[in-house]
Amino acid sequence: MRHRIAGRKLGRQSAARRALFRGLTHDLLQRGHVVTTEAKAKEVRAVAERIITLGKRKSLHARRQALAYVPDEDVVAKVFSELADRYAERQGGYTRLTKLGLRVGDGAPQVRLDLV
Repeated sequence: MRHRIAGRKLGRQSAARRALFRGLTHDLLQRGHVVTTEAKAKEVRAVAERIITLGKRKSLHARRQALAYVPDEDVVAKVFSELADRYAERQGGYTRLTKLGLRVGDGAPQVRLDLV
């Protein structure tokens, strides 16, 4: 039974999984969308929403926390200026998953993760 066990392992060791989430979060925040598998998108969604919520706090501590996860200063600046203002009135739910069908190579369900 998987009671009280959160998160997906995605067949990776913890360091590789963290690097994957950091990369997908960086791409999502930089471009505004990313196409990936459904399981990866559901995990990255939580991380990205946490980073955007840090941006809404607009404190130095929050900026340093965001930089610890997404080490690109341009992306963090975008989160704290553009995205924080865009989602100022929204209480979470900054992303949207759109199903795209199955991937040709292995039949994995593909989704597009967008910033709303």
